Amino acid sequence: MADGVTVGGVCGRYAASAEMAELVEEFDVDEVTDRPEAPSWNVAPTDPVPAIVERLPKPDPEAPAPSGPAPTPVRKLVQLRWGLVPSWAKDPRGGARLINARFETVAEKPSFRKAFASRRCLLPADGYFEWYAEQAQQGQPKKGQQKQPYFIHRSDGELLAMAGIYEFWRDDARPSGDPDAWLSTCSIITTTATDALGHLHDRMPMIVQRDAWADWLDPRRTDPAEALELLRVTDADLLAAHRVGAAVGNVRNNGPELVQPMELP
Repeated sequence: MADGVTVGGVCGRYAASAEMAELVEEFDVDEVTDRPEAPSWNVAPTDPVPAIVERLPKPDPEAPAPSGPAPTPVRKLVQLRWGLVPSWAKDPRGGARLINARFETVAEKPSFRKAFASRRCLLPADGYFEWYAEQAQQGQPKKGQQKQPYFIHRSDGELLAMAGIYEFWRDDARPSGDPDAWLSTCSIITTTATDALGHLHDRMPMIVQRDAWADWLDPRRTDPAEALELLRVTDADLLAAHRVGAAVGNVRNNGPELVQPMELP
């Protein structure tokens, strides 16, 4: 993404600053597959992001067939690249355009439906950014009006567990065994914004409530209709928004000051 350019869709930037130990405890993680990179207060499309997934253990081809109960999924903390690349894509360049998947069509759209059926994830976030064109001052030309960035977060300070889907893409140009042959990517599921936030943007991330985490992550649950029922719109009174400085518009800027309330004159 070019410097100073913001994404038009919802949640084109977000903050994910929680440390690994906090994520492991908060989401009851069994295994850390990838250590998250440094905390980020300015996550942009194609950036690596921490994610919570559940995967079934791979069977040992040389071991005898198990006679006991079916294996249970293992909950993992992994790292995904933000911007989903479908498994059938010819190359990964289109991933930056698929950072969001609409709730209304995620179960049907070819780019997302396979992942939604069995590869769902949680994307922890401190909050996300939106740019809003506030009312222009009298005499100011509307065309040249700059948009004001806002940071939207839980009013109680807890993490947002954003609903996501993820996919694996194989680079056939690379040999088998090459660690870079596989690319793991994700999208955030969005929905119509609640009334309290609709004036900032008409879309917002879908949230998975804590009591639905296990069912949402379970790869054995492959009925899209059941998965849709697990998603909820965050109650307006649980969210807060405040103005932040323009520095967040540049992806090179990163630090906790980006989410601090802007001092008004």
